[in-house]
Amino acid sequence: MLPQHPKTLAVDFGGTTIKIAVTCGETLVERAEPLPTPNFSSPEATIEAMVAVLRRLRERYPDVVGVGLGMPGWVDFYRGILYQLTNVPGWTQPLPLRAMMEEALGLPAVIDNDAKAMGYAEWKLGAGRGCHSLCAITLGTGLGGCLVLHDRIVRARSISCAELGQTSIDYRGKLGPFGNRGAIEEYIGNNELAAEAVERYAAAGICKTAAECTPYLLEQAARAGDAIAAQLYRDVAERLACLLLNIMYALVPEAFVIGGGVAKAGDLLFEPLRAALRAQLFAEHAALLRLLPTRFGADAGLIGAGLMAADHVAGTLR
Repeated sequence: MLPQHPKTLAVDFGGTTIKIAVTCGETLVERAEPLPTPNFSSPEATIEAMVAVLRRLRERYPDVVGVGLGMPGWVDFYRGILYQLTNVPGWTQPLPLRAMMEEALGLPAVIDNDAKAMGYAEWKLGAGRGCHSLCAITLGTGLGGCLVLHDRIVRARSISCAELGQTSIDYRGKLGPFGNRGAIEEYIGNNELAAEAVERYAAAGICKTAAECTPYLLEQAARAGDAIAAQLYRDVAERLACLLLNIMYALVPEAFVIGGGVAKAGDLLFEPLRAALRAQLFAEHAALLRLLPTRFGADAGLIGAGLMAADHVAGTLR
């Protein structure tokens, strides 16, 4: 019988860095030096570098039981196929990534979307622990989602579902990457938020670069009394409320767990978001509304990938 939380290898693949660690439940036993994602010229080169790091960790921790990978793209969870990575050039052809990892490492492997890994960590051990249904959202380069209903992650038959970033908040809005209009991540992703901030500052006669308009810097500016930055956060809350309203009316989750760079602003985002939702929800829905920040923050993806690997080996992954 496996211990409650055996050690596993975990990968949280991001557009900027690839985080790799040995995990044990919510504990990060050892973090490897992150791999800079843009440094690799092809998927094959990236996978080779990942495998090299994972092998070194396995040598130091021979009791690891499996490997979990959270990937920012379209995944077939059941067959272990990675179809495409978003925001990472070159990853456009299907790859049997689970089989590749199992062959390279000699360990059982599981692959899922990175937002699902984040949601799994927060559901099992984090802010959403004890919930039978929840919606986890991560706000970063894009907007990722994970839905849990009746104690199971919602999964489609052959490709990632709950891709909430592609949910439209304006049927005549901006054109999305797949021909869809009004996708919410075209409005509140980190890059889109920075670009909008640059435009608003320019209209006010203030010259700022995108690098000066990161979520963190905009948060600091808003708290210091910058009216433009404060309005941007109110607008983000209004747009996000549109998405959460649709989910609340459709599924009535017990909680929304929200993480990522923009969500680090805390009350600056959560207070106007809560107000916007309560103003538009049926009274009984509003009474049930719970908005929670993530417990694990930036480590949620690693912890979730490791938990998925452990539960996969135990036969309890749902």
